[in-house]
Amino acid sequence: MSPPRDASRILAVLGPTNTGKTHYAIERMLAHRDGMIGLPLRLLAREVYDRVVKQKGPAAVALVTGEEKIWPDTARYFICTVEAMPLDRVVSFLAIDEIQLARDPDRGHIFTHRLLHARGTGETLLLGSDTMRPMLRRLLSSVELQRRERLSTLSYSGPIKLTRLPKRTAVVAFSAEEVYAIAELIRRHRGGAAVVMGALSPRTRNAQVALYQSGEVDFLVATDAIGMGLNMDVDHVAFASRAKFDGRRSRALRADELAQIAGRAGRFRTDGTFGETGECRELDKETISRIEEHSFEPVEAIEWRTHALDFQSLPGLLRSLDAPPPQPGLVRARGASDEETLKRLAADETLRARITRPADVRRLWDVCLTPDFRKATPDEHARLVGAMAGHLLGPKARIPQDWFAREVEALDRTDGDLDSLQGRLAHIRTWTYAANRPDWVDDCEHWRERTRAVEDKLSDTLHDQLTQRFIDRRTSALVRGLKREDAMLAGVAENGDVTVEGHYVGRLEGLEFRPDPRADGREAKAVRAAATRALAPEVTRRLRALAADADDAFRLDDFGRLFWRRAPVGRLSAGPQITRPRVALAGGEGGDPAARDAAEARLSAWITGAIDAELAPLARLGAAVRDPAVPSAVRGLAFQILEAGGALDRGDAEAALSGLDDEGRRMVSALRVRVGRVTVFVPSLLKGGAVRLHAILRRVQAGDGLRAYLPRGAAGPMLEGLTWADYVAAGYRPAGRIALRLTALETFAGHASAARRAAGGRAFPLTPELGRTLGCRASDIEPALLALGFRRVAKPTPEAPGQWRLPGRRPERPAPAPTRDTPFAVLAAHWQGGAS
Repeated sequence: MSPPRDASRILAVLGPTNTGKTHYAIERMLAHRDGMIGLPLRLLAREVYDRVVKQKGPAAVALVTGEEKIWPDTARYFICTVEAMPLDRVVSFLAIDEIQLARDPDRGHIFTHRLLHARGTGETLLLGSDTMRPMLRRLLSSVELQRRERLSTLSYSGPIKLTRLPKRTAVVAFSAEEVYAIAELIRRHRGGAAVVMGALSPRTRNAQVALYQSGEVDFLVATDAIGMGLNMDVDHVAFASRAKFDGRRSRALRADELAQIAGRAGRFRTDGTFGETGECRELDKETISRIEEHSFEPVEAIEWRTHALDFQSLPGLLRSLDAPPPQPGLVRARGASDEETLKRLAADETLRARITRPADVRRLWDVCLTPDFRKATPDEHARLVGAMAGHLLGPKARIPQDWFAREVEALDRTDGDLDSLQGRLAHIRTWTYAANRPDWVDDCEHWRERTRAVEDKLSDTLHDQLTQRFIDRRTSALVRGLKREDAMLAGVAENGDVTVEGHYVGRLEGLEFRPDPRADGREAKAVRAAATRALAPEVTRRLRALAADADDAFRLDDFGRLFWRRAPVGRLSAGPQITRPRVALAGGEGGDPAARDAAEARLSAWITGAIDAELAPLARLGAAVRDPAVPSAVRGLAFQILEAGGALDRGDAEAALSGLDDEGRRMVSALRVRVGRVTVFVPSLLKGGAVRLHAILRRVQAGDGLRAYLPRGAAGPMLEGLTWADYVAAGYRPAGRIALRLTALETFAGHASAARRAAGGRAFPLTPELGRTLGCRASDIEPALLALGFRRVAKPTPEAPGQWRLPGRRPERPAPAPTRDTPFAVLAAHWQGGAS
């Protein structure tokens, strides 16, 4: 039995949140040889237990809750939930926390009983809100009252949009649906939020709070579960709602309840703020003033139910529970779960028949004390408790092992959504509670471990699902890493995948970082910023390696993109002339600026070297045009070839050719220019490397971003937008609806000329064998020849092929040759731009 009410000093330490009351109580308890403290939440009890164990060691400390008991034989300090306090244990010190819960309709009568009857032999400490001061004076004549002021200031900051809430904010709502919706919104806009609700298991709540406390997320979305004892580093509390369903009805929160929650903002000496967010109505000035000044109407009545229960008979127990309060200020508790369950079971004739002695009445009442963790309907809860009572009042007086095992096994599943997991968690807590009753279950230790393992598994799965749904862990990790001064941990796999702080963020292709395309908004910014910073050493290393590499490490693709060891590292763009394109490095941001400049210079040197080597004939033609010592006829022909992109139709060049003397012809030959039967061209420009590079540079100079025109066969397609110079650079020339390779056309013309001579006339027979030398489809041969100036003089017959003549010479006025007074830049502008 507990000691008499006046056996010890009774001190009530009252005040708002963040006054250090619980801390003071722990210090006072540890100053005694033994002690006990009753706390409002299992979660808070576990937190205090861990703290006391660090100071006194596990052998000296017991944890006693409805679902968990750690009770060494040598325990001297008992950390308990208020309901589970072992009051038959005599201790020197005893404390009750949050005594204002004595007004709670569901649990209030328990707190009232402890307040009136639980005592330490040397010291009793009552902790709670200052609203309890008048009630304590009325009920406890010898109580000493001490007020503590808040260690920091709590002030109202007004409404703030959800997407603009400051970091370290706790958003408070009062339904799971609302909590989830807000958490999802914060995840999309701010990276994520931890979730804390009363329906979560302590293990899950602890894990979620740890995410917030560690800084992995800056926001917490919670129900009023955060208002009771949970110590977190919250700077601002934002109410998304001010109405809650209290298990009986939906009602608006009182000012003192709002203050209890708002008081979570600001810890120790750090000031805190509170306000509204979302669709919550603004607080009125009077409520704001009360919360800021911690001034509330005193508690005028608290819940009470007699502890002097009559176990002689079931009717006697029911009558004793209905006993009236012994004094003013106490209100008979109505609707408590245990009492309502007892009334329902008392109406069960089968169960009632098993109650034959006072011990049976007491046992039935013990079973009715099983908490309704599931928050089921009264009938559902009564059915489960009734089934347990039926076994406990039966011949074996134990819950059957096979039934217990089936119930636990059915809950040992981790599939389903959040609601399914929470439902199983609530249900397993009922069996955990039963497993902690050695007088209910055989092999109690086994079932304690089994139910605890299932609860832990479900709790961890629920935590993981909450985290996956409401926290963008990658963004959170990257933002945290960006805040640090030390280098972020980055890795680049062989395939280019980049991880930063253990999270995939994208790919490093050459020098350019390509972020994960799934990232958007704030996440995309965090990914790019983190990658730029974390990859700086690797990018610098690659830049330096590129700058020092040999020529065979580089290549150019058909779009004018530069590659280094198969990775894209740059792009060409139009320059002052076709043979001097500009080089732009692709990526390299965040790397050392000097290394970046060196890498860009290396790419420029490589492409310049390749152009000078492969396109040397163009340079020779340009030099001839610029050299005043070169005869004007030669300069004019060289200019025409450059202007046309490296090749001329023989007819268009006839005027310039007719003006050449023997020395001029030798000079043209020295320029490697070949005067063909159909085309005047430079054969060395038609070789593989030169023709490809020339075609690419033509498209680069055009600046359209298209792929270079590089057909593979003897005949190619005609494409809209291409000029004569574009075709010629690729080694082709337009021929009606197709383009023909220059060399194939010259081969055809040579065979045609030989066939004409063999025929002894002015025409040549277009035999199938001759046509095939063009390398195009048979149906394209005649249209191509006509477009090229060939003339058909006789149609084919079944007996003989058609007769054709080679293109005639078309004397024209000589093209104006450059003079000493004509700047080469003016002339070169034509061929540099690819004019046709």
